[in-house]
Amino acid sequence: MTAPALEAKGLSLAFGGLKAVDDFSISLPPRALHGLIGPNGAGKTTVFNLLTGVYQPDKGDIFLASQRLNGKKPSAIAQAGLARTFQNIRLFAELSVLDNVRTAAGVRARSGLWRSLLRTPLYLAEENAISERSLDLLDVLGIAHRAGEQAKSLPYGDQRRLEIARALATEPKVLLLDEPVAGMNTQEKRAMTSLIESLRSRFDVAIFLIEHDMGLVMDICEHITVLDHGVTIAAGVAKDVQQDPKVIEAYLGVPDEEEAAS
Repeated sequence: MTAPALEAKGLSLAFGGLKAVDDFSISLPPRALHGLIGPNGAGKTTVFNLLTGVYQPDKGDIFLASQRLNGKKPSAIAQAGLARTFQNIRLFAELSVLDNVRTAAGVRARSGLWRSLLRTPLYLAEENAISERSLDLLDVLGIAHRAGEQAKSLPYGDQRRLEIARALATEPKVLLLDEPVAGMNTQEKRAMTSLIESLRSRFDVAIFLIEHDMGLVMDICEHITVLDHGVTIAAGVAKDVQQDPKVIEAYLGVPDEEEAAS
């Protein structure tokens, strides 16, 4: 059997007395498109932070294509093949759009310090290849015409696209997208939805996304995991998750008459 692209087993994390994530497990096959949803404060971004080494779990294990990630720094995890975007955009604001992507692509660079200082033929060839690939990624994301602009000057939707291009520049096996259509208008959301669907086949990548736009999640995610207060309350295909009573309760609350009766 093919090893999962990403697997988490029994992840738990507490901040003081608050259990932020409790016994979280997931298994993403290669080229999966999996959604993680839940009300505000459910622990979704905390899960992403655990997977990418921002936090270390109190319990549990994380594997990327069978490689254990526990204890590794975020930079080492990115090098292993797990990349992400952020809920709050974190671009290098003063750098150009192209240099944002080139910087990320440097994760795969082979030229060491001495070759870069001496500007050897290998270093120059690699720099040219990085620039070409970065421009290709910007073209795929539809923002190649903005390559020379400062990242901070981009419209909001294009900043989201740049974040994805930057993550893809690290050549990930798994791409984590944290609210990729947050703040977008309807037209931008439709375009981003089509783009996300195309990425996994084009780049041979599994995608795990957090999103509050239920239309997007239900349309494109093959499987969905639902968190509430750090606990997984449902997991399955979109149709089953939509009809799950625990999910309905988490989003809509308990009717007054039921609460009074309990």
